[in-house]
Amino acid sequence: MKISYQWLKDFIEIDDQSPELIAQKLTHAGLEVEQLHSYEAIPGSLEGLVIGEVLQCEPHPNADKLKKTLVDVGGEQPLPIVCGAPNVAKGQKVVVALVGATLYPKEGEPFKIKKAKIRGEVSEGMICAEDEIGLGSSHEGIMVLDTDLPNGTPAAEFFKPYRDTVLEIGLTPNRADAASHLGVARDLKALLGRPIQMPPVQQTFPETPSPISVEIENPEACPRYAGLLIEGVAVAPSPAWLQERLKAIGLKPINNVVDVTNYVMHELGQPMHAFDADRIEGNKIIVKTLDEGTPFVTLDEEERKLSAHDLMICDAVKPLAMAGVMGGLHSGIQDTTRRVFLESAYFNPTYIRKTSARHALKTDASFRFERGTDPNMVLVALQRAAYLITQLAGGKAAAQIVDVYPQPIENRRFFVKYERLFTLLGIEIPKEEVRRILTGLDILIEEETEEGMALSVPPYRVDVTGTADIAEEVLRIYGFDRVPLSEHLHTSFISPFPAPAQDKKHLQDTIADFLASQGLYEVITNSLTKPAYAGRLSESAWGQPVRMLNYTSEEISVLRSSLLFSGLEVIAHNLNRQRKYQKIFEFGRVYFQTTDGAYGEKERLGIWITGNRHPEHWSQATQATQYHDLATIVERLLKRMRVNKFTKAAAPADQWGYGIRYLVEGHAVATAGLVQPKITRMLDIKQEVWFADVDWDWLTAHYHDDYTARELPKFPFVRRDLSLVLDKQVTWQEVEALAWRTENKLLKHINLFSVYEGNNIGEGKKSYAISFILQDETKTLTDKVIDKTMQKLMDAYKKELGAVIRE
Repeated sequence: MKISYQWLKDFIEIDDQSPELIAQKLTHAGLEVEQLHSYEAIPGSLEGLVIGEVLQCEPHPNADKLKKTLVDVGGEQPLPIVCGAPNVAKGQKVVVALVGATLYPKEGEPFKIKKAKIRGEVSEGMICAEDEIGLGSSHEGIMVLDTDLPNGTPAAEFFKPYRDTVLEIGLTPNRADAASHLGVARDLKALLGRPIQMPPVQQTFPETPSPISVEIENPEACPRYAGLLIEGVAVAPSPAWLQERLKAIGLKPINNVVDVTNYVMHELGQPMHAFDADRIEGNKIIVKTLDEGTPFVTLDEEERKLSAHDLMICDAVKPLAMAGVMGGLHSGIQDTTRRVFLESAYFNPTYIRKTSARHALKTDASFRFERGTDPNMVLVALQRAAYLITQLAGGKAAAQIVDVYPQPIENRRFFVKYERLFTLLGIEIPKEEVRRILTGLDILIEEETEEGMALSVPPYRVDVTGTADIAEEVLRIYGFDRVPLSEHLHTSFISPFPAPAQDKKHLQDTIADFLASQGLYEVITNSLTKPAYAGRLSESAWGQPVRMLNYTSEEISVLRSSLLFSGLEVIAHNLNRQRKYQKIFEFGRVYFQTTDGAYGEKERLGIWITGNRHPEHWSQATQATQYHDLATIVERLLKRMRVNKFTKAAAPADQWGYGIRYLVEGHAVATAGLVQPKITRMLDIKQEVWFADVDWDWLTAHYHDDYTARELPKFPFVRRDLSLVLDKQVTWQEVEALAWRTENKLLKHINLFSVYEGNNIGEGKKSYAISFILQDETKTLTDKVIDKTMQKLMDAYKKELGAVIRE
């Protein structure tokens, strides 16, 4: 949100406070000023330009179209300046750019004035035309001024170019009250202890009843609606001061009527809308919902199908505007408009938020309405807009204000105990200081006792609902930095910290260190993600995705149900910056909604690798990352977490092109494999990505520090190799599992070290070269025992897998 420093000065006296100091005070009070930047209506603001007087003017001796002048610019000596303007003459008051000044012409690049020789004559400055200094587009001649200002006076004092400093505030969702210059000034009022000056408004209106009536069919969605008819309006461009203020905060001026509604919204925080009154059929405004699927063309010229829950502003025949979001294409202000109906209303934030999200329409009005506006500002804003329109567009109010407000919204009232307040503050602030702060924030103390205060909070402070909020309000104005820290930090309550909770954090740090040792980098990503991602996962492990109710963008409107896409976005981002080799991991939560409507979340660990195994180097050949690079990391991780026995099954096809699921007693503790190419294509990733999804909750819940130390084996192990020819559809997991089922006493390790497919072994076949490690921990193995064990394994492979043993 952008706030103009000059505009703030209309509300509160801050001439003695620099923009930087104001930014610091607001930031300390919770309105974080993210940056300051300057706005100049004229680039450069005429810096280095002065008013001069032409003392002499004569033809240039070496050029027919140039003239030699001597110009008094208030210095010790007049300046010789060569000028090519046809209208330059002795006695003129002119604008002179001194040597060193930078000029910003209407067209072309800025340039710096230097001392020069032009056709042999010295020139120490430049007499300026209006287009050369950004004041206009004319280049017919130099500017001749009618002024008595002394020579050498800065040109800025004559032209008074608009300059401003804009404060960009990162407004948090709870501070809807600060979404205006008045809202920010309220905080400054409490911080500086200075009064606020409200802008002038129209005080009197004709006693004639309004010819345009207002009817609210849904008072829950629209508790208050006010309108005013203004006649005799002349639609034209706004005056320069209004245009510059809007431009300074990033708005494009349109015309004097529309600009006034935007101006009042940013001034007072009350969104408004102006209708062409001649387009309101039946002289009636009806606030209601319409049938599902009703077409409506908004100001952006798009036809939208309405929901039966969208609140609409209608006349007797047709819809005119989406309430609180956007007006209609055919009911707004035109160049020919002469009668204007001004709308100022208070809408239920929930209705506006849902309509805005439903149609993916985010406007300045919806931003404010969906967070909560001030119902008491409705009439003030209407009177302010009426005042400005009559001043700038020549119209006048034609009737009384229509104000439909069936159930007035009262102040929020509650009691705050001092003891509880000071406990939350961590310091006992003098009660008179508490009273001063609350009064400065427009929070009324209706009654005060020794025990506490009965408070009345205005409805525009939607975030202040109880004692904790009052503590926050007091502390942010009093100053967080004024709360002393004791030598020993302590708390007023004792919370249990069970050992597993501590172990989980320690385990996470331990495993993070382990993964870092494997060459992986940790990332932290947003839990909010795109709805399209959830739609790509046909199999949801736990339930339906969780959609946010109050989201700021459709792109981040769903809580992630898998870590997969979070890491893919990181990979895509880095690939776009030529980082093709990536190994990353993340600890993060995933969220879901079960079939019975309950919400849940789980802690997962994601691991992603892509690109080459190693950066390019002369000492080794480039080789792409493979499945086993990821599987090795996962299996080492499981061993670090004391998971030594697991079975394997194929990974589900919704996320993985192929891969392995690691099972412990039927529970999938991890799944690793190649990400489906159709998923990586969604993010424009053109290389293979390997992903592992680890159930971190399960691993930490089943982790134990108990382990038994044992002697190293005293007897040697033996290695034997087999070469098996198998059908292609036989997986390595089947081969491995059969070996363990056949021999689980002497077999210590099994490893696949070669795979071959080719014409030499027949179509539809493949060859596995496997090593077996055998060991007896009580005695040395004999050849007879070894041969018997290997024969048992070969027989099992032949019988159950149809294997052919290659000699």
